[in-house]
Order: sequence, then C-alpha cells, then structure tokens
Amino acid sequence: MSPADGSPRASARAAGRPGPRPVVRTPSGAPVATTSARRVVVLVSGTGTNLAALLAAHDDPDYGARVVGVVADKAGIGGLAVARDAGVATAVVAPGDFADRSRWDGALAEAIAVFRPDFVVSAGFMRILGAAVLDRFPARILNTHPALLPAFPGAHGVRDALAYGVRVTGCTLHVIDAGTDTGPIVAQAAVDVEPEDDESSLHARIKVVERRLLVDWVGRIARDGMVVDGRTVRVG
Repeated sequence: MSPADGSPRASARAAGRPGPRPVVRTPSGAPVATTSARRVVVLVSGTGTNLAALLAAHDDPDYGARVVGVVADKAGIGGLAVARDAGVATAVVAPGDFADRSRWDGALAEAIAVFRPDFVVSAGFMRILGAAVLDRFPARILNTHPALLPAFPGAHGVRDALAYGVRVTGCTLHVIDAGTDTGPIVAQAAVDVEPEDDESSLHARIKVVERRLLVDWVGRIARDGMVVDGRTVRVG
C-alpha cells in the first residue's frame, strides 16, 4: 500500500482500471480476492446487516465496488457468518488479545492493509479507531451514524434525538477522523419522528434508510471518486 503523501488535501479519487494484481493471501493462507472494482474492507461488530446490503450490491458489475475483506473485533458474530457465506475472506482482531490499545490498533491497521483496500467502511463497528488506522488510511474510512450530524453524536444518537424532542432525525454517512462522529459529512437522509416512536421503532426505520444511503454512496464513491478538502467532501 502506498503511504499517504502528508498533504492537507486528502484524496480518495478512483483511478482507471488497475493492472493485474499478484496473488495476496491472509495470514491464515486464504486468498484475497482480486478485482477491477474499487476494493472495500468492511469493519463489523454485530449481525452484519449493512455488510449484507453491500454484498447484495457488489455482484452488479456496474456497482463499481467490491467487498474483498471483512474485519471484526470479536469472533462468533453474525457479520463474520454473512461474509463467509458470501465467500469473502475474514479476520478477527480482538482487543483482549493485545497488551494495550495501541498494539491492538496497530494490528487492526495491518489486518485491514492485507486486503489492500481503496477505502474502508465501518459498518456497525463498535470501536473507536486510533491513529495507527487513521494514519494508514487517511480520508478513506467511511462510517454511518443514526442521526443528522453534527446533532446527537456518540453511541446514543437515536435516544438523544428522542429525548430532545426533534420532529426530524435521520442518518449520516461521514469520513472518520480522530473525533467522535466529527468527520466531514458525505451524505445525509432525513427520517420523520412519529408521535408513537420509542427508541427501538425509530432506530429500526433509520436503519432501513441508513442501508440505502450506505449502498448508494459507496457505489458513487467507487465509480466517481471522492475528494476530501477540509470539511468539504466532493464525489465525482
């Protein structure tokens, strides 16, 4: 993987079709898929519903992106089963297997890099990414959040929106930076709050919209490229 150029203007623009790639294998010996589409690694911690949506889209040759690897922070989760059922190589990097946070973060960066991604999608990954990962993949890690950022960041965005009494909330696709849900915004979609909503019902409706938003914009970024300039994100 080429190192970042260190410039203040970080670019993840998709280039033309790459040439043939050598065979690459994971540490366990599994082959890493090669493809002319933009290569995507997905980070998961749970059931993998967003991952499943991306996998459903990536078989379309016109989509432009293909999931080539899935990395989880724990074994035995649904997201890993979804990946394996789709024939996608997986890796588990569990924090408990490392002496401290910085070593785990370094190992996570290495596990992602094995798959040589063009960009990374955090799809329900319930860990904060540290400097080793962010520096390795600058302006190339996307995350979804169940609120209209910058309102209601953090782990309880849906609950906080309800408690505040908003009439409209939604979801955000953003580039991950060193803050908590503070990265540049790629796209957003609104969801009305119904009078009878509780956290569970509202979150369920947001998730439906969130999956559509993620699949749509990952494809757009793969096909047209993305440039991050300060807080401005341009696709195409």
